[in-house]
Amino acid sequence: MPIVPIDQIQVGRNRRPVKGEKVDDLKESIKANGLLNPITVDQKLNLIAGLHRLTACKLLGLEAIECNIVTYTDSDQARLAEIDENLIRNELEPLERSELWLERDQILERMGLRAKVGDNQHTLKGGEMISPPPKRTVELAKEVGYSERTFQHGKQIAKSIHPAVKQLIKGTAIADSPTALLKIARAGSKERALAEEAEKALELAQARGEKEEAERQAKLIAEFKAKQKELQILAHKSAMAQKAAKLAVKKSQRQPEPLIEQSATPTAPKVQVGQEWLLGRHLIYCGNTATPEFRKLLPSNAALAIATLSSTWEHNYLVDEARVVAVLRSEGHIYEFYKHNQMPFQYELILGNIYIGIFSHQLISKPQTPINVEGVEGIINYLINLYTSPNNFVIAPFMGHGEILIACERMGRICFIGDTHPELVSRGMMRWQNWSGKQPVMGNRD
Repeated sequence: MPIVPIDQIQVGRNRRPVKGEKVDDLKESIKANGLLNPITVDQKLNLIAGLHRLTACKLLGLEAIECNIVTYTDSDQARLAEIDENLIRNELEPLERSELWLERDQILERMGLRAKVGDNQHTLKGGEMISPPPKRTVELAKEVGYSERTFQHGKQIAKSIHPAVKQLIKGTAIADSPTALLKIARAGSKERALAEEAEKALELAQARGEKEEAERQAKLIAEFKAKQKELQILAHKSAMAQKAAKLAVKKSQRQPEPLIEQSATPTAPKVQVGQEWLLGRHLIYCGNTATPEFRKLLPSNAALAIATLSSTWEHNYLVDEARVVAVLRSEGHIYEFYKHNQMPFQYELILGNIYIGIFSHQLISKPQTPINVEGVEGIINYLINLYTSPNNFVIAPFMGHGEILIACERMGRICFIGDTHPELVSRGMMRWQNWSGKQPVMGNRD
């Protein structure tokens, strides 16, 4: 087996990143046993397979490495061999695997080995039978060990997700979910199609020498791609919010999960109308949250307000206190409220049997992908994850069962919450005490 100087081996830019743990394991193995499996390079010493082994040998200070040298007639053949080597490995994330499938498909098409729509095994080329015949999708899927449907979905993921969004996805909780990735790929599909049409129009304008038309189409391409990126970022945030919401609900359902000793179980605080309480970083007000007394306690830059619709709604002011206002209501006539409440309506979400109106002075894009979240706890967690970041302020003018307060505590948001009913305020505070193990402190009145 040939021995090649390590510094002569070329590593392509499109190689997968190395994994530190794997390199460390290989270093120990090579130190103890030598390189048991040579790396593979082409005749120009371009690396085909064995990046982790090569990296381990470099870190060990070796100057040469044993290689299996294969001869390819062109760069496409070499890259195809490299892709096939990577696809054998099981640690690929769905997005990585999908990108390799798409690139493999494109290489085979350039080499004339990929059947086009309408081709079959009897397709002729120059009056002669093609040998070997071009491969159809079902055959390519079998080669990589997946169903035709999964293969098609994978290529759609790789082709349709904006490059900037791919970078956001890598390493996150949804990187291993083909279902979530496919939803993101399908977001902004209209804008992507329009961008492709504009690209064809741009090529035509350039061929005709129509400078103004070419500039117009180039501008349209940029606009459509920017909108596609925006919608896919929102789809990514929505997918992450759904995953976080489901995880939070599962955690809350685990019984028992006390955070303080049973012997130290706190007593219910005695709450009276007009009182303010500090719960760590959160503030609770007992009283009418439609009055100036509550409003003057609020921060001026809240990210989100969450409220439930009541027959005595007097909370239109929320849209001036928070960037996004989410109003929850059970099934029923809700559009009359949207028309007459004087808050700028953006869109409506329907999660389970809960209707959610989204209001804002700013333009807020609606998630295009289906949302699979149920129950008030799940919906609250979803909204907070979607519209806020850690340390943001969240306003809640109704206590309910303390869902918003607890969600803010769990996720590191700061909650400003209130209610007219002392018993609801007390119950919410008790829930926070049991969950956090901390004690509330009565605030000072000016």
